[in-house]
Amino acid sequence: MLKQRILTAVGLLAILLPALLWRDTAPFAAVTAALMGAAAWEWGRLNGCSAAWLAGVAVAALPWLLWWFWGAAGWPPVLGAAVTVGWVVVLALTLHRGVDDWGRWPRRVRLAGGWLALACAWWAVVALHTRGPLMLLSVLLLVWVADIAAYFGGRAWGRRKLAPRISPGKSWEGAASGVVAVLALALAWMALSAVWPPARAALYPVLAQQGWLVALLALLGLTALSVAGDLFESLVKRSAGVKDSSGLLPGHGGVLDRIDALLPVLPAALTLLSLSGGDA
Repeated sequence: MLKQRILTAVGLLAILLPALLWRDTAPFAAVTAALMGAAAWEWGRLNGCSAAWLAGVAVAALPWLLWWFWGAAGWPPVLGAAVTVGWVVVLALTLHRGVDDWGRWPRRVRLAGGWLALACAWWAVVALHTRGPLMLLSVLLLVWVADIAAYFGGRAWGRRKLAPRISPGKSWEGAASGVVAVLALALAWMALSAVWPPARAALYPVLAQQGWLVALLALLGLTALSVAGDLFESLVKRSAGVKDSSGLLPGHGGVLDRIDALLPVLPAALTLLSLSGGDA
């Protein structure tokens, strides 16, 4: 299993890193569109869609075609705010009501909502990339650092379960560890930006320009969305009676298993940057 995980991770990095660091956004847009299409196929299967493959093609192709003809412009702040508020409402309702309630939502609503969320996340990740690889990397690192710190913090100190009926392994102590790690990341990035000017074109310096209180609240909100997005996918999988969203990534499960925490964070981060004047 470990060998599989390592080989899969190396293969993904070999594809994603060159696309991420490439100055032109087109290769990155193409690679991430394919990943979102795979995630859309997984979402369809998890929610009982008999033509999930068709949805995967549509979610991969239609946003990419729009981007190709229109360009990856950042959305108006009001639209980004609407997407983020929608995520907050859905996450609050589903996580509060639990696994058993998910199947009571109309299937068409579940399917359409998930596919729309994937399309919005793809547009956000491409728009962030157009602002520079470091801008996007700073957002991705927030989610990755929070997840890794939560895992190890939970293993070391976890006592109180965060959502035992959804994901028994997650704890409040782990979530707190993730918050601390994100704040440490932000401070480290700010220190780096003081001596390396290119690092200023990233999430943390842009938020800091609005004041430390605003930056703190924004980072707490993004971290909370990351944790909730992870829990949400666990809820959907538990409702479907499966462990992984698919077997597309040997040793890692499916694409959704790797991007679940990013889905609500990417649109929210893009919106915060738009409101903070970080569009350039």
